[in-house]
Amino acid sequence: MARGGRLRSGAAAKLKRWRKGHSSDSNPETRQHRLAARSRFCSRPAEKSNLTVDAVKLHNELQSGSLRLERTSDSAQLRMEEDGAAEAATEKSSGTFLSGLSDCTNATFSKVQRFWESNSAAHKEICAVLAAVTEVIRSRGGKETETEYFAALMTTLEVVESPESMAAVAYLLNLVLKRVPSPVLIKKFSDVSKTFMGIVSSQACSSSTSALRWVLSCLATLLRKQDLAAWSYPVTLQVYHGLLSFCVHTKPKVRKAAQHGVCSVLRGSEFIFGDAAPEHHPAASSTAKFCVQEIEKAGGTKEATTTLHVLALLRDLLPCFPAAVVKTCCETLLRVMTLSHVLVTACAMQAFHSLFSAQASVACLPAELNAQIITALYDYVPSTSDLQPLLTWLSTMERAHVNLGRLQKDLCWAHLPRLFSAAMNCFLSPHSQVVAAAARTLETLLSECIAPHMEDLGTVSASAPAPAAYLCKMFRSVEEGLTYRFHAAWGEVLRVLEIFFETCGKQCHPIMKKCLQSLCDLRLSPHFPYTAEVDQAVGAAVSTMGPGVVLEAVPLDIDGKEETLDFPRSWLLPVLRDYVQGARLGFFTSYFLPLAAALKSRALEFTQAGKSMEAKIYDTLQWQVWTLLPGFCTHPTDVLEAFKGLARTLGMAISERPDLRPTVCQALRTLIHKGCRTDAERAEVGRFAKNFLPILFNVYSQPEEDGGSNAQRRSVLDTVRAYLTITDPQMVCGFLQKASLRLTSPESSEFARLSILDLVVAMAPYADEQSLDSLYHTIQPSLQSKERSMQKKAYRVLEEVCAAPHAPCQAFVRSHLQELQAALLDSLKSVASPAKRPRLKCLLHIVKQLSAEHEPFITALVPEVILCTKEVSVGARKNAFMLLVEMGHAFIRFRPTPQEGMERFLLLVYVGLTGSVTMISCTVLALTRLFFEFKDHLELSVVEQLLQNICLLLASRTRDVVKAALGFLKVTLLLVDTKLLAKHVQGMLEAVGNLSDDMRRHFRMKLRNLLTKFIRKFGFELVKGLLPAEFHKVLVNLRKAEARNRKQRALRQAAASADEEEAPPAQPRGESMEEILADSEDEDEEELEERKRGKEGRKQARQKGQAWLKEGEEDEPLNFLDPNVSQRVLATKPGPKRARGVSHDFQVSEDGRLIIRDEEEEMHNEDEGADEEMVDVLQDVGLRSKKSQKRRFREEPDDEEPEAGSYPQYKAGGSGIHRQLKKEPAFGAEYRSKKGKGDVKKKGQLDPYAYIPLNRSKLNRRKRVKMQGQFKGLMKGAQRGAKAGRRSRLRAQRS
Repeated sequence: MARGGRLRSGAAAKLKRWRKGHSSDSNPETRQHRLAARSRFCSRPAEKSNLTVDAVKLHNELQSGSLRLERTSDSAQLRMEEDGAAEAATEKSSGTFLSGLSDCTNATFSKVQRFWESNSAAHKEICAVLAAVTEVIRSRGGKETETEYFAALMTTLEVVESPESMAAVAYLLNLVLKRVPSPVLIKKFSDVSKTFMGIVSSQACSSSTSALRWVLSCLATLLRKQDLAAWSYPVTLQVYHGLLSFCVHTKPKVRKAAQHGVCSVLRGSEFIFGDAAPEHHPAASSTAKFCVQEIEKAGGTKEATTTLHVLALLRDLLPCFPAAVVKTCCETLLRVMTLSHVLVTACAMQAFHSLFSAQASVACLPAELNAQIITALYDYVPSTSDLQPLLTWLSTMERAHVNLGRLQKDLCWAHLPRLFSAAMNCFLSPHSQVVAAAARTLETLLSECIAPHMEDLGTVSASAPAPAAYLCKMFRSVEEGLTYRFHAAWGEVLRVLEIFFETCGKQCHPIMKKCLQSLCDLRLSPHFPYTAEVDQAVGAAVSTMGPGVVLEAVPLDIDGKEETLDFPRSWLLPVLRDYVQGARLGFFTSYFLPLAAALKSRALEFTQAGKSMEAKIYDTLQWQVWTLLPGFCTHPTDVLEAFKGLARTLGMAISERPDLRPTVCQALRTLIHKGCRTDAERAEVGRFAKNFLPILFNVYSQPEEDGGSNAQRRSVLDTVRAYLTITDPQMVCGFLQKASLRLTSPESSEFARLSILDLVVAMAPYADEQSLDSLYHTIQPSLQSKERSMQKKAYRVLEEVCAAPHAPCQAFVRSHLQELQAALLDSLKSVASPAKRPRLKCLLHIVKQLSAEHEPFITALVPEVILCTKEVSVGARKNAFMLLVEMGHAFIRFRPTPQEGMERFLLLVYVGLTGSVTMISCTVLALTRLFFEFKDHLELSVVEQLLQNICLLLASRTRDVVKAALGFLKVTLLLVDTKLLAKHVQGMLEAVGNLSDDMRRHFRMKLRNLLTKFIRKFGFELVKGLLPAEFHKVLVNLRKAEARNRKQRALRQAAASADEEEAPPAQPRGESMEEILADSEDEDEEELEERKRGKEGRKQARQKGQAWLKEGEEDEPLNFLDPNVSQRVLATKPGPKRARGVSHDFQVSEDGRLIIRDEEEEMHNEDEGADEEMVDVLQDVGLRSKKSQKRRFREEPDDEEPEAGSYPQYKAGGSGIHRQLKKEPAFGAEYRSKKGKGDVKKKGQLDPYAYIPLNRSKLNRRKRVKMQGQFKGLMKGAQRGAKAGRRSRLRAQRS
């Protein structure tokens, strides 16, 4: 054989070679083969062809095998008929043997039609039978109903002989029987069942199972359609038992078909869903008897194959049996489990799990039987070292108790303590999966069995009678998990305790106090690793029991009189802060307020004594105490009684304690929003508005030195807004009148006036119409003020009034609409840039209320709004686009049809195209947004005219205009349908192709993106043909880039899916019962593979069902008479196990580092295939915001702008113009000597030291030798210095 990649001698000269420089040509010049094939395909042959309709028909029939030998006379007759119809066949296509399939009108066989080109021989046989049956029905004038197909197929089934044809007919019958009317099947039951049973008996021992499995499915469907009366006849039960007998058949597909059929009959018979439905199917008892007999017949054989098959059937049928039969079956299951066969025990446990999970009725599973099964299953508790059986046992017991709690709560509670004790023993298992499963079981039991009934219990004490006594036992079992022998599972124990506190803490706090003390003592132990879990558990206790109960059990031990500064339980303060809610507000007043005062006085004492460290500690403690107040204001239970005793203290804290001001303001807002749930509570808190609002007004009006930072002032303003929601409107009007007087007072400073305007903005929506009228005349001069801040605040007042939903504000706007329009138009020329954002928002709310007679006002606004689309402020641009859209909606309201309204509005916008360069670019942006918003209301002629005008603007010499026009084209490609856009694609591409070289260079990335969209929408060849030659290289490059991106995207998706598949599961489970009993789709292939596997495969199969005996502990002999000896039979091989790698769901780089991305980066990576350029265009027209803008808008309300000093300051960093001009001094530069080399000691500072910096590049092999040389020189120098010093010391000693 010749070597790969080499040509034999002499072959190189015969090969055709590429000309120099043309080796990358994709299409060769010589294409004779393609041309020849195309000519044959597109033109008719000149000579007579042998490819006729008859030849195709004969070929198809030969391929399908449907052609049969016929009598000579029939053949001659057929030839005569064909000769007579030959001329007609050339004009009209003749029918083929699949004509009945391809045009079959019955939807039942759509599954067959969908795969009619399948290469499977069995499927071809099905198609042939269906086509033949359809032709027979049509020839007799049938309507192709399900009943007609059923009759025809039954007739066919009786005459066919070959197994393949029988399987095809049975398959079609299986499809059609489900749609045949029930009365037909009831009437024909005797004949149809006789036919089916004859086939079943003849095919029972056949090597081919296809016909048998489909006939069994047909039998199941036939039985399912029978009425209740039919089941009283012996023949019906005889047919059903025939189906039932195949549930233990040796062939997997037959067995599965029979089991599925039996389940469908018992669970899905039509009469079960009727009005007079019986509690159980009439055949349920005989089915259960069959299962029990089969299990007892199989006995304890080694393989137990039949037992496994019956157990798989019982898993689905147990919930359908009556109670007496269920008891018998359960007893049989328990007896089978004593065989200690691993797979049998697992299957039986799955059957119990299915019975409990089905939530059967009392007629199937009474509460007493459920409790008896629970008691019996305790004899089959697996060993704590046996992973999979123990997980199954825990899951089954969990479902059993949940179902028992559904049936009878008291009986369930009586059995729960034993399960809690058994589950706590599972916490000692060496398997982390068992520990986690036991914890989940206890959490489920607490939430589903105990939590729903806790409201019915009173306070639970240690001596309480049942059922409270059961709860005490359960808690004691879990509390025992805090002992040292459970230390490896303390994390899960603490999680269960947290759920216990959440569920039962309100009623059971007397029996939980000791546990709380143990938790706190445990947390104080050195190097305790579960402090976060303890905090969560104690926090759950705080939420349910209340802080008073928790602090009674675990005191803070802080009173301001401590001799040491240890404060061992100060960790309780953050826990209380995070979890306290629904508590008594009076408890904060009586317990924490005196404590905070004592701590503050102690801090002042230390400050006066000059002990700043101690003072800082006590000051921090008193601040932490005050931070508990917002939690106490969350859903308090005594607002009506306690708030009046706390209000004075809060007012003094706001006015006199700037450090506490944010906390107290947050507490007031929380109380208003989350604490006042009734009108009485709102009235009680609102009663103190006359006290709190003046304090808040004064604090906000003070300069920053006294009023605090911007964040504090923002907190105060938010509190004012919150308090105004529950304040009496008359009081608000009084405050507003006083604020107006201070605004016009000449004594007020500029800062005071701006602060008062902020407060007026907050109060305006709650004033009456008369006060609003007075306020409007007060601020009207400020609309044209030269002070930008005053003008902006004045517009903010108008914006709030126009946007408020309250009736007085809406009445004011309606009554002053003409004045507002005139004032806004008069102030147009003097409006400052910062005021445009609130001005546009104000106009937006006004335009919403205008009618057709106000059209001139909107017309006058159009130029201003268009120019504001390129305003510096992001908020102004956003509001300008919103106003533009609202004006479009207004014109739609003004005209009889939306099309007329939009046409009129666009004529007003078109005027901007005749203005300055800035006006033109703004107009194009406005048209882009309007086209995006109102595309459905624009006529085709308007769209075409708009597109033509934009294409003309691409010839502009101004970059802004061209940029806006390109953006419009991108939006057009996104929105307009390809068919409508096809007639304009030539003009659009010609306009793009005529761009000047400067424009092409400047917008090269935008052009690449636009051309990519054109290629995706219209194809590469069309775009290439309509663009000049200088674009062709770019187009080829784009096509390659697109192909490369698609390939990389597919590879990334495949890699991601592979990672998901390869990720190890949280619990490494063994093969489930379904996997063990799963069978191959093709039995013949399965048997062949099993023969090939040989001894090795049989050995592995034996190991799957193998069991191990666990020896006694510490040389203790194994006692087979011990009642718990069954726990020594393990399904898992005992012995040490390797620790599995921890899955952290993070990607790892090549050098082993974790790659942790932010959410925004992940979202960006997910949308990597999306069009980034389109995002930029949508940002330009106000439809999207950039990341930084999104973040800012998310953190701040849309209607507010940050104060002047709150913007983040620019910090230099990077390269180029962003480089750091002031270089930071090197580390240790302060020790550098100014006169010579080396470092010098500085008085009062640490001594300098030399070190070798860690440098990753020094790990390079080539640089390692150099580093060694430097260190050798360093060591030699140090040694010489040491020798010289020793000599000098010796000389000094001698002298």
